[in-house]
Formats: sequence, structure tokens, C-alpha cells
Amino acid sequence: MLEVQGALDSAANLSATPRGRLNLAVSSIAESFLSGPRLATFLDQNPDVKLHITVTDDEFDIVAQGYDAGVRLGEVIAQDMIAVPVSGEQRQLAVASPAYLERHGMPQHPTELANRRCIGWRLSANVAPYRWEFSKNGREFSVAVADTFTTTDMALMIKLAVAGAGISFGMEDSFRPAIIRGELVPVLEDFCPHFPGFYLYYPSRRNMAPKLRALVEHLRISR
Repeated sequence: MLEVQGALDSAANLSATPRGRLNLAVSSIAESFLSGPRLATFLDQNPDVKLHITVTDDEFDIVAQGYDAGVRLGEVIAQDMIAVPVSGEQRQLAVASPAYLERHGMPQHPTELANRRCIGWRLSANVAPYRWEFSKNGREFSVAVADTFTTTDMALMIKLAVAGAGISFGMEDSFRPAIIRGELVPVLEDFCPHFPGFYLYYPSRRNMAPKLRALVEHLRISR
């Protein structure tokens, strides 16, 4: 009897109109996902869905914390999750203002950053700064830069770099508007390769909630 009821519930779930609150945990550097247009059109097409996004760079079990799905770089997603691409390839990029480069010159190799004023990111004041990751001829390596400035806020990193405070490092998408305006210049590009981008990920479930299924299909179509 329980098996019959489960089958009936599954059929109803699959045919139901997407509705209810959809909770997502999204990395702060997922610029293309957080930019707005795709989320706006999703809500237009699914008026009974309420979308809540927690922007966070903490790593945790999204299921245990009550989230329906998350958005992260593919390399940090657990293998037991289903992952759907929501961006193209990405890369991390070092940047500096034209004024800074005029005063201090263009670095030629990442190892020079140990002696440069750098603007870095760290999860909190009690955590070691993020090491900047580079690659050359297929060999990956990281550099512990001089952390003159560190912050948890990417927007502040960009402002400081534009102001000429030093060299910063982050996702190219985050820096692109300032690069287009000529406020920032890419640095050490030969050491900054592209890699797989962001994915919407969620646990494997026999019966996916209609609200989540609708989002997955929408993101696949709108890529």
C-alpha cells in the first residue's frame, strides 16, 4: 500500500506546477549566474516559485543545511552530486591599475609577487590568505603573495586595485567591467589558464521537486 501511495505521490510531483521557496547557496564569484537576467526570466516563467539565494563562500553540506541546490566551481563539488553547467570556461586573473604599473612596472613571473604590494582574499581574519594559483606548460603552482591588503569582499578588492593600491587576483568576470573601462590591466596572463566554470549542483533524488526541475531546465536552455 505504501509503495502504491509512493508511486502516486511521485506522479503528482512530476506533473505539479513548480511552486514554493527554492533555496540556493551560491558562490560570491559566480558572476554570470548572479548577474540577474536568467534568474529574472526564471521567476517570470514560474510565478509560483519564491527564490532565496544565500551568497556564501563557506563550504558545507547543502543538504544538511536545508538548501535545494548550490552553485560552485566544478572542481570543488562532491562527486556524489549531480552537476549542471551554468557558465562557460573561467579563469583567475591578476590585475593592476595603469597608474600602479607605471610606477612599479609589469611583473614578468608570479614569483615576483612576493615582493609586490598585493590585494588578496581570505575567508576570515583568522584564516590564512588564499594562495594565488597559476599554471605554465601544464604545471600548476601557487604563490604566497605579500598580503599587504586582505579582505572578504571582492568589491573592495576591485576598488583598491583601481585606486592603485596594488596587484589583485580573482575571477576574470569580476574584473571585466573595470578592464573594459581601462581602470585595470591584466597581469601575468600567460600564467592564467582557463578551466571549467560554475555548476548548479544538487543531490541525486529519485523524484526531483518541480521547482528545482524547472530551474535546471531553464538554466540548460538559457546558457
